[in-house]
Formats: sequence, structure tokens, C-alpha cells
Amino acid sequence: MASLLFVAGFFVLLLGSTLLIADLSDFWEILFSPRVLYSLRLSVITATLAMFSALVIGLPAAYALSRYDFPGKTIVDTIAELPVILSPVALGAVLLIFLSSDAGLALQEYGLQFVFEIPGIVLAQWVATVGVAIRLLKTVFEEVSPRYENVARTLGATPAQALFQITLPMAGRGVFVTALFVWAKALGEFGATITVAGSMAMKTETLPIAISNALSGADVDRAVLLILVLALTGVLVLYLARVLVAEESVDRR
Repeated sequence: MASLLFVAGFFVLLLGSTLLIADLSDFWEILFSPRVLYSLRLSVITATLAMFSALVIGLPAAYALSRYDFPGKTIVDTIAELPVILSPVALGAVLLIFLSSDAGLALQEYGLQFVFEIPGIVLAQWVATVGVAIRLLKTVFEEVSPRYENVARTLGATPAQALFQITLPMAGRGVFVTALFVWAKALGEFGATITVAGSMAMKTETLPIAISNALSGADVDRAVLLILVLALTGVLVLYLARVLVAEESVDRR
């Protein structure tokens, strides 16, 4: 308990210290300035798109890892966690190098532009979060016994029907909690995003990048405001996720 309170108190102290050095008398004026509102809107939109993209890929991938045995499964499972191991800046550098290669240039020529563009933000956030999504969703599916699917199939259900009518409804709360975690992580992603999309104001300036730009310009008040917005949003999302997890544990008992 002492260790837990020490860690929690330390982080509260860190956030509280920002309030001591900032003059927030113009709080509302800064918050509703066009540049800050643009960063807020851009961050919410790109984090949401990255979250949905991560779930679209992560759900079937996690299901396969939780249900099937195949040659090289351990290797594939490990490689899927590569974004968790690499630092965000290294991840962004790898993405930038790929997008600068012949294959990457051809992809952008006949599709979306990623470098210094908004789609690059979504791509960077997706790459940074999809490994986390797969890991969390794999745990969610492992908590649902495959016996339910087997029983459904013996009663005439197809594998797809067993998945969508039995497994996914039972794992629904866990999937939603995973979505919240992934969204919060995407919202705070910085290193890969700034490497791929840059830090252009009113174009590719997400909340974390706006904080960096504010500090670089010695605009401490704006930086503190953005830090508080990002921190409070993340705390509220994670708190909601933990409440849902606690309720699920009670329901199972």
C-alpha cells in the first residue's frame, strides 16, 4: 500500500507542479483558440480512426492466436509485439524509411499521401497501437472458453455464426475496454507521429505535438493547458475502462 500510494502521489505531484508555474487566468481564451481547438479535434479524429483500424486488424489476429496452433505461432506472436518493443521515434523512423522506398512511394503515388499529411498521423498511431490491441484482445478471447463455440457448432452453427453469435457477445465488454485503452494510447502518441507527419500548426499538430511546440516556443501557459487536457482525458478513459473491468469481474462471480 505504501508503494502504491507513493507512485500515485508522485504522479499527482508531477501534474500539480505544472499548475504552480503557469498563469491560467486566460484558461478559456487559450482553450478556445483556433489552434488549440484544431489540435483537439485532430487528435480525437485520428485517434478514433487509428483505434477502429487497430480493432479491425487486431480482432481476427487475436482470435487466431487464441484459438489456433500453427507452425511459427510463437514467432508471429512475438513479431506482432514489435511496436511495443521499439521506441516511438525508432518506429516512426522505420515508417519514414519505408515510405521513402520505391514500394512506399508507389503506394503513395496511387493511394494516400502519408508524409507530412493527416493520413500519416493515423498510420503512425495505428502502427503504435495495433500490437497492444492484439495482445489485449488475445487475453480477452482466451478468457472465453472454446467449449461454447464447440457446443454451438455441434448444434448446427457454422464457425462464423459461433464467433459472431457466441464468442464476440461474451467478449464484448473486454473488446470495448481494449478499444478505450487503444484510443487513449493513440491520443498520446508522439514519437512516430512527429517523425512521419511533422509538426505543422493547423495541419498535423496533434495534442502531444502541440505541447512540444508550445514548450519549444516558451509558451508555458499553453503547454500546461494542453498537458492538463491530455492527462485528464486519458485518466477519465482509463478510469472508465477499469470500472468496466471491475464490473465484469463482479458479474462473473
